[in-house]
Amino acid sequence: MASLGEQLAPHLAMLRRFSRALTGDQQQGDALVRLTLESIVADPQSFPNDVDPRLGLYRSFLDIWRSTESGDASAPGSAGLQEREAIAGARLAMIEQVPRQALLLSEVEGFDHRGIAYLLDQPNEAIDQLIAEARADIERQLKTAVLIIEDEPIIAMDLEAIVRDLGHDVTGIAVTRDEAVREAESRTPGLVLADIQLADDSSGIDAVQDILNVMDVPVIFITAFPERLLTGERPEPAFLITKPFQKSTVKTAIAQALFFNQTTVPA
Repeated sequence: MASLGEQLAPHLAMLRRFSRALTGDQQQGDALVRLTLESIVADPQSFPNDVDPRLGLYRSFLDIWRSTESGDASAPGSAGLQEREAIAGARLAMIEQVPRQALLLSEVEGFDHRGIAYLLDQPNEAIDQLIAEARADIERQLKTAVLIIEDEPIIAMDLEAIVRDLGHDVTGIAVTRDEAVREAESRTPGLVLADIQLADDSSGIDAVQDILNVMDVPVIFITAFPERLLTGERPEPAFLITKPFQKSTVKTAIAQALFFNQTTVPA
């Protein structure tokens, strides 16, 4: 029989994705994952053994999240988080934590209602209402201008349709690193959606770094290989979508990224 560590290892990358999306920050998100693993190692007997290992892992993480009050300044890896915490605190009036967690668990992590009810310690019949509340708050969210960096025309068209369906504007669609930088300089975006591999074999990561060197803007990366950007070993994105994606996943990721953005560029 596989050890507990072996059972949990395949799920760590996706837990990092969830943690980063929930906190809006790679450093804080990865610190909470480390804290979760440390707590499991320290007391393996407390790990839920009556559910699927992935459910147990996420439940352990959410217990840590709740115990540290979602970004306690004393939590490991929390250096420099006071500003982020202030931003999030100001925006919490827009969307309550439990509905936001329910939406992320459903649309980004793919848990069913029964799993979400277990993870959030909520009755199963309450999950639909929680998700509906989060979606309603998304509809009321401030609109912004979005730059799409994607070299596949059909995917770019799908992303543009999703963005416009949410009420946001599209500043442009770039297919190379240089074009992405020019588009951003031409009209400052309030959000960037970026593929990793671009048309001329340039890197979407490099394009985003060039943009971030001159402006502060939230970024969502889109990739078929999320594990490459979820190791926790280097500066990596806080928000990431896996290809192929569902429209609902993109909408939720956009809403979460904008939730933590201090300033929104009007559409």
